[in-house]
Amino acid sequence: MVGAIIKIHRTDVKWDTSTKTDKRGHYIHTGVPLGGRFDITCTVDGKDVDKIQGVRSELGDHPGTDFDLRRLVSAAAVTRQALVQKALDTWQISDELNRQMTPEQKAQLEKQMTEATTRIKKQNALNSAFNEGVAALQAKQYDVAVTALEKASVTDPAQPAVWANLGDAYTGVAGTKTGADFDALMAKGLAAYEKSIEMKPDEAGTHNNYGLALAKAKKYPEGEAELKKAAELDPPSAFTRYYNLGAVLSNIGQTEEAGKAFKLSIDAAPDNPKNAASYYQYGLVLAAQTTEKDGKYIPPPGTVEAFQKYVALAPDGPYAQASKDMIAQLGATVQT
Repeated sequence: MVGAIIKIHRTDVKWDTSTKTDKRGHYIHTGVPLGGRFDITCTVDGKDVDKIQGVRSELGDHPGTDFDLRRLVSAAAVTRQALVQKALDTWQISDELNRQMTPEQKAQLEKQMTEATTRIKKQNALNSAFNEGVAALQAKQYDVAVTALEKASVTDPAQPAVWANLGDAYTGVAGTKTGADFDALMAKGLAAYEKSIEMKPDEAGTHNNYGLALAKAKKYPEGEAELKKAAELDPPSAFTRYYNLGAVLSNIGQTEEAGKAFKLSIDAAPDNPKNAASYYQYGLVLAAQTTEKDGKYIPPPGTVEAFQKYVALAPDGPYAQASKDMIAQLGATVQT
């Protein structure tokens, strides 16, 4: 630093002098009385920034007495940053920080404080609307959920969780309507799922719910594709995804498509006891296609085997007796 003032003060008798640093930041003073003790102070812009006490003068070349202003600047920067952060946290500029800043710096900090306040208010509004929407969704109050989640989507359109839940809400409302009203609400739900997936394409749960909604909208190939995507993203739960699809299709009377979904579930986890229900439901789909000839039932291939597999996987399951009854009715025996 060029031009820093170096003040030399003798502490045992009255004696003071000073010098300046040169263009390399070096300083020197000759003719200092021998045998004395001195305090050496570095002053920059009229302010004492560092001080070394108890320096003794000696005969010959004296060791350099250095001031590391980088260390001081670093410490000051840390202190100032702490004051700035406190101002942002409390929305109030302290007197100490105010003295350190130029008018331009103060204006910039005040701008930051205003922006931080706006962000916090926005986040609070988002959290409030989102939490209200999720709670209403869990309580199956779909209209309330739609209103709250729409508000959240306007507050911050870049939140995939908001759009995913909004898709669930619209799908829930659509389930209470028919005709054109059903179609319009489902279209809004599907659009919400699509926005969520666009922002976060690797969320298996969103693909799952989107696929189920597509099935309800009678877009079966697209729904199956989404369920397959969910299964790819989360292989351990693949059989559950396909079973849910089969259940939705069964509920809306799409028996043939439901059978395909239950078969996909079976193929995903053929020997998992938790997936026994897929065999039962698949068996029912096949049994519905049973024909009769000469007083004898002729079920499609695989029907009896599906019920037998259910009994083998879940002998005490809720559909065990019904499966045994179907096996007996179709003229076969129970295998375990």
